[in-house]
Amino acid sequence: MSRPPDNGAVPKGYARYILAVMVGINFLNYLDRWVASAAAPLIQKEFTLSDFEVGLLGTAFLLVYAVAALPFGFWADRGVRKRIIGIGVTIWSLATVVSGFAGSYVQLFLSRAVLGIGEASYYPAGTSLMSDYFPRETRGRAMSIWGAGTAFGIAVGFAGGGIVAERFGWRYAFYFTALPGLVFAVLAFTMREPLRGAVERLGPKVDQAGQVTVRAFLHLLRIPTLRWTILSQTVLFFVLASNAFWLPTLLARRFDMSIGKAGTLSGAVIVLGGLIGTLGGGWLADRWAKKSPNGHVKVGMMGFLIASVTICVAILAPYAIFLPFFFITVVAMYMHSGPFTAIGQNVVSPTLRASSVTLLLFISHVFGDSYSTAAVGALSDALGKNLQVALLITSTPLLLVAAGFAALALRTCRPDVEAMEATWAKGRPVVVPVESPAQV
Repeated sequence: MSRPPDNGAVPKGYARYILAVMVGINFLNYLDRWVASAAAPLIQKEFTLSDFEVGLLGTAFLLVYAVAALPFGFWADRGVRKRIIGIGVTIWSLATVVSGFAGSYVQLFLSRAVLGIGEASYYPAGTSLMSDYFPRETRGRAMSIWGAGTAFGIAVGFAGGGIVAERFGWRYAFYFTALPGLVFAVLAFTMREPLRGAVERLGPKVDQAGQVTVRAFLHLLRIPTLRWTILSQTVLFFVLASNAFWLPTLLARRFDMSIGKAGTLSGAVIVLGGLIGTLGGGWLADRWAKKSPNGHVKVGMMGFLIASVTICVAILAPYAIFLPFFFITVVAMYMHSGPFTAIGQNVVSPTLRASSVTLLLFISHVFGDSYSTAAVGALSDALGKNLQVALLITSTPLLLVAAGFAALALRTCRPDVEAMEATWAKGRPVVVPVESPAQV
């Protein structure tokens, strides 16, 4: 198979340009995803919805997102990743516009589901592409910078979405996010497509792994480090999604805030805490990994343990204590982002890296956060619309479980990375995972 002409020499500094474009796309990814949360109180009022029905809007997106990731992730390891990214950004931008035109709860539900299709096509292809621009030594920091777009997107979605919804109506909160997405879709289509394995120290550099099979895809779960980190993030995502989705509503109810103020405060806490946690976690993990092969996992596990304590204090405390402790919670929970993304790529061959992300998305969203917003909403309804208790019951125990799964990966990181590099160095463009010493 001949490779595309833009797979040739890449100008110096082009990787930084790719990183900037991908940060922008990730920003819009989370902006479009969470603007509905900021507008939720007004949507709930217009359509006369229960907390459970509002939570289902989050479930509609996340469940479709998880299932759609399977075909798109498989395609990303066989096709041209930049095109898949561009298609995904286009789909979710158009779906966001349609959300603003929804005339009923069912129409809004369906448009949020289509949003999941667009975003599912972007993340596996994007992670694989980024891993072929940044080597293992700097991959944690690069993934963390990329992940910083998440915090900005959630912040602007909450703050901007809340302000626009309050002043002009909730429909305009969706409209203002769509146009930038179409611009970045064009930028995605014009990116250079790197060779798979382009920055590996040893081994082949291939164009497309057309012989990637379903068997190879499923065998990824035989890699212990990948398996344990996926399970850890599955539990974590329940906590992240439910708290992020319900935070503006919780602030409005508990502290009698306006929708605009609740959205702005939620956004400020998440953007600052998310940035510090994401960037700091990546920097700390890359430094720690020089001395300890499982440094990436240690950083994430440490964050989960800290958050399990601080979120309990935040939920129970008055406003003056709630704010700083919830901020610390956000920092701690986001510390895993870059390190876990990097380690998930480090233990998998370059031709199967999009597939490994697909496994993460499918498992973590189907079994983690796809139902979390609706589940917490239903629990709140059962408790007399008490979101405070509903979040308390679910958050701390699950963060401890996430830390426990991460701990199981501590002893498997080094042998799994070494097994992948040794196999790839032998010149195998497709690597069906073999048993590492940690599996014996």
